[in-house]
Amino acid sequence: MKGLQDVESAPILEKTTQDDLLQPWYTVRSDWKKLRVVCVALVALFTLNASTPSGARAARHWALQAFRQHQSLTPEQVEELYLSVPDPASALAASREYATHPHIAGGIEDFADAQVILKLFQKEFGIRDTPGDIHKLRKPIAWIDKYFPVMNTPLDRALSILGEGGKPVWEADLVEDGDPRDPEAGKYRDAVPTFHGLSADGDVKGEIVYVNYGRKEDYDEIVAKGGSLEGKIALARYGGIKGAQERGAVGVLIYSDPRDDGVVTEENGYATYPEGPARNPTSVQRGSVQFISMYPGDPTTPGIPAYENATRTEGENIPKIPSLPISWANAEVLLKEISGTQAKDAFNMMGTPSEKKVRLVNHVHTRVIPIWNTMAVIPGHIKNETVLVGCHRDAWVMGAADPTSGTVSIHEVVKGFGELLRSGWKPLRNVVIASWDAEEYGLIGSTEWAEDFPEWIQQNVVAYINLVHLIKGVALDVPHPNDTDKTLWDARQDSGPFHSGMDGMDIKTMDASLEGHWDYVESELNIPPLGSGSDYTPFLQRLGVASMDQGFSGTLNDAPYHYHSVYDSQMWMERYGDPGFVRHVAVAKHLGLVVLRLTDSIILPLNTTHYTTELDAYLDKVESIASSLGAAADFTDLRKSIADLQAASAALDVEKVAAERHFRELLDKLPGRPAHAQGLPGWVKRVLRKILRHGVPAPVREFIKAAKRVQAANAKLVAFERGFISEEGIKEREWYKHLGVAPGKWLGYGATTLPSVTEALTFEGNATLAELEAARVSALLDELAKTIKP
Repeated sequence: MKGLQDVESAPILEKTTQDDLLQPWYTVRSDWKKLRVVCVALVALFTLNASTPSGARAARHWALQAFRQHQSLTPEQVEELYLSVPDPASALAASREYATHPHIAGGIEDFADAQVILKLFQKEFGIRDTPGDIHKLRKPIAWIDKYFPVMNTPLDRALSILGEGGKPVWEADLVEDGDPRDPEAGKYRDAVPTFHGLSADGDVKGEIVYVNYGRKEDYDEIVAKGGSLEGKIALARYGGIKGAQERGAVGVLIYSDPRDDGVVTEENGYATYPEGPARNPTSVQRGSVQFISMYPGDPTTPGIPAYENATRTEGENIPKIPSLPISWANAEVLLKEISGTQAKDAFNMMGTPSEKKVRLVNHVHTRVIPIWNTMAVIPGHIKNETVLVGCHRDAWVMGAADPTSGTVSIHEVVKGFGELLRSGWKPLRNVVIASWDAEEYGLIGSTEWAEDFPEWIQQNVVAYINLVHLIKGVALDVPHPNDTDKTLWDARQDSGPFHSGMDGMDIKTMDASLEGHWDYVESELNIPPLGSGSDYTPFLQRLGVASMDQGFSGTLNDAPYHYHSVYDSQMWMERYGDPGFVRHVAVAKHLGLVVLRLTDSIILPLNTTHYTTELDAYLDKVESIASSLGAAADFTDLRKSIADLQAASAALDVEKVAAERHFRELLDKLPGRPAHAQGLPGWVKRVLRKILRHGVPAPVREFIKAAKRVQAANAKLVAFERGFISEEGIKEREWYKHLGVAPGKWLGYGATTLPSVTEALTFEGNATLAELEAARVSALLDELAKTIKP
């Protein structure tokens, strides 16, 4: 079956070991490991024993080479040059390259795309060497890492309504119609059959019960009405399987409901895609049914990398009952079976079983399948500080929006960084760029890599690009993609294009029950905390790496997005998703500037004080929940710990400003004519000039002390997110270790803040347990306050 075959790996680079990966970031001798911000020339001078004539000559020769290769651009020129590169025509061409064929994880096309991206890295970054000499890393390198998770592919599936004697009276067509007016959709309509990743194999029968989104409150309402899921097949708008399984359901059907599409629906007079912008009624949302709230990644190797010879478990985070994704066209038939008349009447009959039974067949081939992460490193001057940038590559079918739009933006970032490298730029910190595989099955590629190198990540990665002030600050510097009088930050208030011609119509809007789908306290910056559903999860919520996630999403007035359907196609993207590809370019510009400001800032632009302020709001939410439940829980100690952390963060704010000011003052006093007084290239040149002429005078020694002070402040900023990590993790899902934020137990991708405390109340109804969990958080915050205090 095209796109789903096992792939024999073509010759690729051998998988790097953890020791190999660690080596280039530890080239400084132990006596100088704290010297993080001093230029490579100074490192060379001292590690080569410059006290001897031969050592001094060697060090100065090496320093001179570094000096000659060093950038001559100011930070402002670096950003200006970068912003000149991302281009709509280039982005469009890249999208047409990646989004006009299927590339499901582990398939032939997926591996081919991994190699295409490897060649992009090699071309743009001038890479000729292989990772064989990674311990000598001074130039960019790129490679492909291979892992072996357990995944599934479809064999056969069926859905039918049974009449008397168990004979089918209706059989669903489970293939999207693949309208040939969309050429790729027509060509690949069944290249990747409509199925659920990591679904259980089975053949079951039962009455249909409509369960709305399958949220906890939906199941609670069914039980309150006297309903039951025992022996039934749940029919849900895109939601959760775990709750249905726990309540005795034998199978689950999930569909995309036009009520969630905003105003652009067939009912409101819009033609369906590809004739018009409304949802194609045969479109099907594929997806993974992994219980990501338990843990992501390979189901059979939680906490450890999925090597080919790994010791495996049964997989506790995957369903034990079969499921299928179905189209609205098929769901409408089943809903009429419940109501007996019109589909919409079934919405008021939640929990009422159908008269006839339904048969659900889902046969899948579950096995170990190889996947490929494509990686690149741009080495910086500071070897133990790394900014990690990533985007997944695999798609359920073509995935013009998910994930190719992200891949296209990364493509433009890579081109921009390539231009900078050719112009002499070298980042202060390392940059690692990753094209993750198998994200769609459950964040597998990124999770396995994070589980492979946890110590290195925690010791070196400063950010996986929730840095809210940084996000906003950069967005204010990037133009709006469609309105030159606005910034990218203003795009948060954008509305879709479908307004005209609607006067007098009975407009149906998105179902109000979607409200509350995310369990978080929104910040004053209007940037929510991260839950899950993308590749930041292992870095943020297991290893404590400050993270961000960005992109454009639809509004009520946009054409509905055919998520995970064959109609997530290049034609849909060019016509409705991003005509002109200006949004792709805006994201690339924003992302690139974020990376540049993280890599080249003297002090890392991480705002811990805003974070600590939000902790009060998180606790307010917990206290509100306790009050609504009548639970007499006392959170006084946690409130005090938050206040102490706020005070420590405020002191760190003062210190980091003073450290950078002192650093720059000494920089300006160094002998030699300034090249660029406001940027790092200038101090590198001045220090090198003095070394090459006179050795190491007192001003340089003072400068080294100032650099150490800057590094100490940066280490505290990086330690802040790490401070929320508890080795014991969250009860019943210990893989998640971040006690500040985690994906909600019942929210799918949504975030729950102070999760261990919140869930002790919402799921256990236990005020005593909530106080014990609050004490755990309080102890973490007390220790963190000591860590970051100057």
